[in-house]
Amino acid sequence: MKKILLAGAVALFGLSNAQIAKGTTYLSGQVGYSQTENNNNDTKVESFKVVPTVGYFVNTNLAVGLGVGYQNDNTKQTTTSPLGTIDSKETVSGFVVAPFVRKYWTLADKLYIFGQLEVPMVFGQNKDEETATTTVAGSTTTTSSSTKNNFTSIGVNIKPGLDYFLNKNWSIEATIGEFGYNTSKVDVDGAERVNNYKFGLNLSAVTFGVKYVFAK
Repeated sequence: MKKILLAGAVALFGLSNAQIAKGTTYLSGQVGYSQTENNNNDTKVESFKVVPTVGYFVNTNLAVGLGVGYQNDNTKQTTTSPLGTIDSKETVSGFVVAPFVRKYWTLADKLYIFGQLEVPMVFGQNKDEETATTTVAGSTTTTSSSTKNNFTSIGVNIKPGLDYFLNKNWSIEATIGEFGYNTSKVDVDGAERVNNYKFGLNLSAVTFGVKYVFAK
């Protein structure tokens, strides 16, 4: 039993002397684009996000950092009826600020496991647009409407992951799942907060990234 416990400790924390030195800085980030079209209900969804990140090791294998960027989601839908069509569009865009703390543990000479605690914040705007075209007795009428609302979102997330160093300057990292909480509120009188909880390790939601390390 003692041997099994010792082997487990070695697997978790490693016996390698490989360390990421205090004072090391790295650049990373997120860039993503997705598009979904549903021809059954004439809906199109586009999402774009770019959040460059900088990290600094305040101690051996312990880094703090900040991600700053922008995200945008567009949803377009066309609804057809015997009287005409309604074209609607929802745009949700925001400025992203995400401070974080990341702790590394050595698994092998170039392989690390890490845990990251981050506090993502989004300051954005929700815009709804609608254009209705109706035809009655040969007469066509078009009406349009538009509304804008500001919103603020803040969360607390914990992300586990792996980081493999290809050499002293480049590494590939992967995160698996997310544990956290997020709350958002639209800046409208009477609006209530919307809370979202995330818990789980999801192998279908693995994210990969490339990091550049300013190593000496």
